[in-house]
Amino acid sequence: MLAKRIIPCLDVRNGKVVKGVNFEGVKDVGDPVELAIEYNRQGADELVFYDITASYEGRGVMLDVVKRTAQQVFVPLCVGGGISSVQDFRDTLRAGADKVSVNSQAVKNPKLISDAAEIFGSQCVVVGIDAKRNDKGGYSVFINGGRVDMNLDLGDWVKEIEERGAGEICLNSIDTDGVRGGFDIDMLNFVCSRVKIPVIASGGCGKLSHFSEVFEKTGSSAALAASLFHFKEITVEEVKAHLKEHDIPVRTFGRIL
Repeated sequence: MLAKRIIPCLDVRNGKVVKGVNFEGVKDVGDPVELAIEYNRQGADELVFYDITASYEGRGVMLDVVKRTAQQVFVPLCVGGGISSVQDFRDTLRAGADKVSVNSQAVKNPKLISDAAEIFGSQCVVVGIDAKRNDKGGYSVFINGGRVDMNLDLGDWVKEIEERGAGEICLNSIDTDGVRGGFDIDMLNFVCSRVKIPVIASGGCGKLSHFSEVFEKTGSSAALAASLFHFKEITVEEVKAHLKEHDIPVRTFGRIL
């Protein structure tokens, strides 16, 4: 069984890491480079940087933050927000990112997924999804930081993402984001049953047991969290120790335990 990955997520706005609830009530929580260095020390398997207002405000990705972080951390770095072209992928990878996450622009221009996968390899292409339950009993895909409902069926979208060559999906539930009541198990199972590529669980983690729950109850390959780590309620080491106690394989100091 492959080791499960623990991924701190750093939502960045105006050069600062921020956190909100259901995409609202955003407040500053720290410097992205300093936080990245700390999570690297704690043994994070990867780090994710999202420029959370880049697509909404029509700005490009924060390459200066990426460069400074890549010089000081030694775990894979995934960067998203404001990615709208193959050139954005190229610039972000050259700045030091190992993976590039595309969300809003992938929905608007799905060919971007296949073009990037062909040029840079599937392993570099992560498609982020913000989704929410709809009144039809299914799930709808949103863009621009959860602001715009695209009336796009989540099941159809994840199948297309896989077919176009993406290497991974990061699934964020708008319903549970920042609420800290646990990951959206139902939505994750809905997606994991439809694709074979890895799925990262995002949105709603509030305590240690939520990490073991998501791996025991879904096929997720990784779990992403923000508030718990940013506010120093739980460390990455504590999460991995908890998972080990539940016989869930994790990587520690280069070894799978």
